Amino acid sequence: MFTFDNRFLNELPGDCSGNIRPRQTHGVCWAAVKPTPVSQPKLLAYSSEVQQLLNLSDEALHSKAFLQAFSGNQLLPSMQSYATCYGGHQFGHWAGQLGDGRALSLGETINHAGERWELQLKGAGLTPYSRRGDGRAVLRSSIREFLCSEAMHHLGIPTTRALCLLATGDEVVRDILYDGHPQLEPSAIVCRVAQSFTRFGHFELLAARGDLDLLRRLLNFTLARDFPQLAQQSASEQFAQWFALVCEKTAQLVVSWLGVGFVHGVLNTDNMSILGLTLDYGPYGWMDNFDPGWTPNTTDAQQRRYALAEQPNMARWNLQRLAEALALVAPSETVLTEGLAHFDQTFQSALARMLAAKFGLLSWQDSDAEWVEEILALMQVAEMDMTEFFRALADCKYATPTLAIFDHAFYSEALKQQYAAPLLHWLQRYVARLGQQADTDSKRRLRMNQVNPRFVLRNYLAQQAIDAATQGDLTLIAKLLDTARQPYAETIPAEFTAKRPDWARHKAGCSMLSCSS
Repeated sequence: MFTFDNRFLNELPGDCSGNIRPRQTHGVCWAAVKPTPVSQPKLLAYSSEVQQLLNLSDEALHSKAFLQAFSGNQLLPSMQSYATCYGGHQFGHWAGQLGDGRALSLGETINHAGERWELQLKGAGLTPYSRRGDGRAVLRSSIREFLCSEAMHHLGIPTTRALCLLATGDEVVRDILYDGHPQLEPSAIVCRVAQSFTRFGHFELLAARGDLDLLRRLLNFTLARDFPQLAQQSASEQFAQWFALVCEKTAQLVVSWLGVGFVHGVLNTDNMSILGLTLDYGPYGWMDNFDPGWTPNTTDAQQRRYALAEQPNMARWNLQRLAEALALVAPSETVLTEGLAHFDQTFQSALARMLAAKFGLLSWQDSDAEWVEEILALMQVAEMDMTEFFRALADCKYATPTLAIFDHAFYSEALKQQYAAPLLHWLQRYVARLGQQADTDSKRRLRMNQVNPRFVLRNYLAQQAIDAATQGDLTLIAKLLDTARQPYAETIPAEFTAKRPDWARHKAGCSMLSCSS
């Protein structure tokens, strides 16, 4: 079924005891762990695109062996399950050892194209890094991760992928709002897939422990396995280009989030990928009414450290923590400083390109920043839906600009009337700017609709799929997955493009989410 080449296990030291007792594991990068069996595994959904990526036949996907292996009941003979050891800064504070507390890797498989893909089960049971948790994941968070992984991919945003979603037949206790009202919930397992799950925190923990030999070893391994394009450089050049590339990919990732109104929710260093992937879908969310200060994470409701507009600052802050860890083995401090400067440069240029594309501009001018800031401020006070606004803006006619194009973007009729005059004034400025470029309405509309999605996985849609699945109805999961495959299409059913309904404004799972899962 799979061809495995487990370099992480074979080239880096690990704890082979199989002991799942929560503990500190020193001098290793991983611990061998067997998944905890489940009572009644059932395949709920799968991504046909990831299935093809892994060269997995329909017969194999629907086989008993697949079901047993990907529920953790009985691994395939070639699989070797393990959890990795890492640390991290959480909400600005060093948290020490964290590790894969409810994730287990099954190995690195090589597909027919020679690509390496790591298979990882999330929610497969206890590991030495579970701390006080049970190593399980609930159905609601598993559905959200499964759907969002694939939705992000089809939006063109770098992300881990999801092969399949399985029910376990078992229940776990969770206090979703941390309000002292725990409840039994159905548990589930997601198989997520990435070319590497290495995080900033893998390097941070070794640096914090002063284990410099293993830090160098992990760095050299990462360069060799995950960045083979740098192999011909000298050691110092490899390091400099690698760190600059990590900074570059991180900057581009954050800009892609901002471009669709996505808020990760938990941008701790242990949730940052060295490949610049969106990693760990916890209390994430797509913004409905435009609000730069919005965060979907109840844990972050007061501080708003990881709000939409703070994501660039937090990504850079995380890169600084990575740089501090790498400084212990870096050829010079200069390469780290230059890497961070490269983040700044990449972010600014990528942001300008993204904004130009979203507003239909053929090129960005420095003077554009002023009128872009003006409309973003108006969108916020007028409570305009971000996704609806940009799709509507594409319909603006140069000859006859009218506010009627924004009718479906408002959440409040009163606010629409209140801000009608300044919005119309802005729209007139906008068409004047469009008049400076040789373009047509039809060409601009086509360009804008290729970068401004018609469909995003709004929180309320995901919650409706969760509610239905809890009652045994998987129809909406399948429909959302199918819709996510063409998020820029014109023909998406209205039921999947409607802005947030009033009932979802303050509903748990629709407006705010906790880290509990």
